[in-house]
Amino acid sequence: MMNRREALRQMGAGFGTVGLASMMRAAEGGRPLAPKAPHFAPKAKHVIYLFLNGGMSHIDTFDYKPELQKRDGQAPPGGKTFIDRASGNIMASPFSFKKYGQSGREVSELFPKVGEMIDEFCMIRSMYTDIANHNPAILLMNCGHRLGGRPAVGSWITYGLGTENQNLPGFIAMCPGLPYAGPQLWSSSFLPSSYQGVYIPLKEKEIDSLLPNIRNAQGLPKREQERQLSLLDKVNNQYVSRLGTQPELESSIQAMEVAYRMQTEAPDVFDVRKESEATRARYGEGDFGRGCLMALRLVEKGVRVVQVYYDHYQPWDSHDDIRVHSKLARGADGPIAALIQDLKSRGLYEDTLVVVGTEFGRTPMVQASGLENIGKGRDHNGGAYTVLLAGAGVKRGLVYGASDDIGLKVAENPVHPHDLHATILQIMGFDHTRLTYRYSGRDYRLTDVAGTVIKPILT
Repeated sequence: MMNRREALRQMGAGFGTVGLASMMRAAEGGRPLAPKAPHFAPKAKHVIYLFLNGGMSHIDTFDYKPELQKRDGQAPPGGKTFIDRASGNIMASPFSFKKYGQSGREVSELFPKVGEMIDEFCMIRSMYTDIANHNPAILLMNCGHRLGGRPAVGSWITYGLGTENQNLPGFIAMCPGLPYAGPQLWSSSFLPSSYQGVYIPLKEKEIDSLLPNIRNAQGLPKREQERQLSLLDKVNNQYVSRLGTQPELESSIQAMEVAYRMQTEAPDVFDVRKESEATRARYGEGDFGRGCLMALRLVEKGVRVVQVYYDHYQPWDSHDDIRVHSKLARGADGPIAALIQDLKSRGLYEDTLVVVGTEFGRTPMVQASGLENIGKGRDHNGGAYTVLLAGAGVKRGLVYGASDDIGLKVAENPVHPHDLHATILQIMGFDHTRLTYRYSGRDYRLTDVAGTVIKPILT
């Protein structure tokens, strides 16, 4: 005869650990971050997600619109509209465009180094989002839902695949500060915390600040640390044996074990001074450039997903003067090109998917209210924007989809963030409808209840 506590424990194990059991289906010794097999043979083993947060203007970078020059100063089709704020007349791009590569793709003067490598990229010019405000749009692009409380893309991927290097986290997110929406963007939410993204503050340059608390503060020798951890492990196991499966505790144990193992490997992999001066110069001195170089080194060491945000808050949000994009692009152009080159030279390109994204585009009309420098900026535009993909699993030199003549709305082959996420999971070896986790009485997935794989862009 069992008491009430035992009955609840056994019944709870039937529901609360379903996802955990699935998660650990191929993990050695119950280690959730151990490498696991996907649904089918993957094209990529790693993802590097470069996020130009704030809303990079597609029509001033990678979606050339000669009609903007012709219609400069004219009212937009259908008259003036209200996007996020009141808009004015059409404004020509202040930047020139040039054709690059065998594909002859037009790229803005803002990205000459990326332009020289444009044949390596698959360009999606028909992205659109649900709501053209920063919080819902950036959450949708990073977590598959416009409201908080959902696991990040990187958390879903590490949940499904684990990671190759057990001495480093499976999912790492880097930013000089906090982007809009903050830690929600790399949260594991209801997935076990083993899949939480580890945040690295890029503004810090010294290893002890970049990786706070990574070193043993008491200066204990390794043998003494192992003795203490062994005791802690014994106490935890006794607790679990008494109460049954405890996913939260087990995730905490895994986090502590990874932190312990990181002491030997992490300081080295994050130290970009290990690279040659010539290599560091190609990435530049900026935070985003260092983040891209760290991403290269992390993937080289087997980390599954690395996400690099351009800067804190929303730097690409150029309401008052779109010409600010010129300064921003100088910090992104060289590092993106250098990352692609180095992935190729180090034999990592065929195993790594690189995504260059943003949360929405910007209007072809001038910003017409609420700011001092009226006549120079662009408002948010959720109706059309551009994302670049490179590396494993995607066709090089391809342009997929199109926006209309002035870049206001999608005209051909619309792509929602759910579709992009479904495609990323497909490249990683997953049917997005089957990579699920049961929580609060229903099966959740990254793509919610939507998403279609963009098959024409796949190799």
